[in-house]
Amino acid sequence: MKMNAQIKAELISIGAIDIDTTLLGRLTVPTAGPGAGGKAFFFSSGGRRVRLVVDNGSPLRAVMDNGEIVILKGGKEFVRGKIEEELIHCPGQAYITMSERCIYDCKFCPVPKLNGKVKSSEELLALVKEAYDLGKMKGISITSGVEVSPEKEVERAADLVRKLKKYNAPIGVSVYPTRDSSRILKEAGASEIKYNVETMDRELYDKYCKKPPLDFTLECLKDAVSIFGKNHVYTNFIVGLGETDETIEKYYEDLAKMGIIPILRAVGVHPLRFGELEAERPTAQRLLKLTKMARRILDKYGLDARVAKTMCLPCMGCDLNPHVDL
Repeated sequence: MKMNAQIKAELISIGAIDIDTTLLGRLTVPTAGPGAGGKAFFFSSGGRRVRLVVDNGSPLRAVMDNGEIVILKGGKEFVRGKIEEELIHCPGQAYITMSERCIYDCKFCPVPKLNGKVKSSEELLALVKEAYDLGKMKGISITSGVEVSPEKEVERAADLVRKLKKYNAPIGVSVYPTRDSSRILKEAGASEIKYNVETMDRELYDKYCKKPPLDFTLECLKDAVSIFGKNHVYTNFIVGLGETDETIEKYYEDLAKMGIIPILRAVGVHPLRFGELEAERPTAQRLLKLTKMARRILDKYGLDARVAKTMCLPCMGCDLNPHVDL
């Protein structure tokens, strides 16, 4: 059985798998976002891709059979495919994190608790060169926590973008926005931008998002569309924090109307955040329903999730891409 949209939605809804780690080959451990610090791999089948966290307590189990990875559910074959090798955190992309620490304390993110490394420019450039030398780099993605201030991270990202233009690959940047960040990053050579709203439910935002106000992010997203253009501005929209489907649909359309492509991201509760976050991972049915809604709205406003060259949409590991997976 090859992976279809229903199977991928079920895999995302579970999010983890029991697997002998000797089968995994070359891996890079993510250092940013909700999955920071965890070991995971990319499973590919039927033209689709999903990222699964390694967890021996999962109801899913993976075994090798005739050169293929077979995922078992309830002891029966669920889907078969292959493990896809990463470059840096993602197949086909050098996905690099500048600051592995953050002054903000969003309750769905482990980064402030991990207090990781702040990589130097030289280290970051060496990582991209290593990925490029493997001969499979189609794009470069830059993300970051906040070591000192959003302004400082934007300055560092812009400097990095300028130094990476020599690879003639599209460069996407996902950072906390500042008043001038879109202009600064576009002039530096970035081709795509992502500022995350996380949730558009104001009550949930105030409860879980310990960072600058939502309205400021929305202003910066609107400004980004005027600079980068439609289909080149993205935002993560977490599903499972307690919001309703009606809330998601209303605000998804508001964002799309602005020329932004929202990415519906299934919530995950990191062990370091147990007790700080009331969240429920969305079911496969909910993910499919919301992705169909997303495709309808994107089509309505002339947006295409297939156009993206960097970051989450072409990766497709953590989410259903409305124009690829459906």
